[in-house]
Amino acid sequence: MRFARFDLGGHPRYGLIEGDRILPISGSPFEPWRRDGADIALDQARLLIPVVPSNFYAVGMNYASHIRERARGLGIAPELPSRAEPGYRSPSALVAHEDEIVLPPDTTSVQFEGELVVVIGRRAKHVREADALKYVLGYTIGNDVSERKWQKIDRTFWRCKNSDTFKPMGPWIETDVALESLRTRVRVNGAQHIEFPTNDMLFGVARFIATISEYCTLHPGDVIWMGTEGASCDLHAGDIVEVEISTIGTLRNAVVAASRNIHERIPV
Repeated sequence: MRFARFDLGGHPRYGLIEGDRILPISGSPFEPWRRDGADIALDQARLLIPVVPSNFYAVGMNYASHIRERARGLGIAPELPSRAEPGYRSPSALVAHEDEIVLPPDTTSVQFEGELVVVIGRRAKHVREADALKYVLGYTIGNDVSERKWQKIDRTFWRCKNSDTFKPMGPWIETDVALESLRTRVRVNGAQHIEFPTNDMLFGVARFIATISEYCTLHPGDVIWMGTEGASCDLHAGDIVEVEISTIGTLRNAVVAASRNIHERIPV
């Protein structure tokens, strides 16, 4: 099944996607639900982020080639991690499919990172790795937008990863996913920049759920972004970046510049 969260008369609602229609439901995918209301054309709906997480975990350095590329850029020797170690991101940075990625005025090197996003479906604590996927509702797509200059000079990732609009996520939650068959592709202005087997991770989804739940309770709607592969290119105002993961969908966002007046945007 494919669940979308969308705007209906100024209020967020969940719906079930069937073909080119959204079938509104009462409640949410995290609880008992039923159909409720008239169908809506998908292309007429404004999609929202598919879930508002209480906890937003993110995996860094989970693909070997990405580690080597980042190390080369930093002028250091690459070092593959020996254990699964999640990071944390700010939910306030999240924006939806077709929302804008806004570049602060002092950015110099903003890059995409196309990632598989795990959506937790039920409370998980002290979960065994063998049972971990039973706690997953489904999967969506994330673009872990990152400012590389800030990533080098700041002691934490507070702005390079968490600036407003730097975390596009969507377009929906897909529950029927075979991890081993997925492929991730990222395009900028229609030109493909990277393609890789999505599940070719150093530590997989089940390992991270087990690791996190050993210490931190996972709740329905929590998300885990699973990292990216390869090297990215710089994004500029006017670009359109698309992250596609096979069988899930395509997350699309335009890049725009922001003036120093925080109330202004300069659409391109």
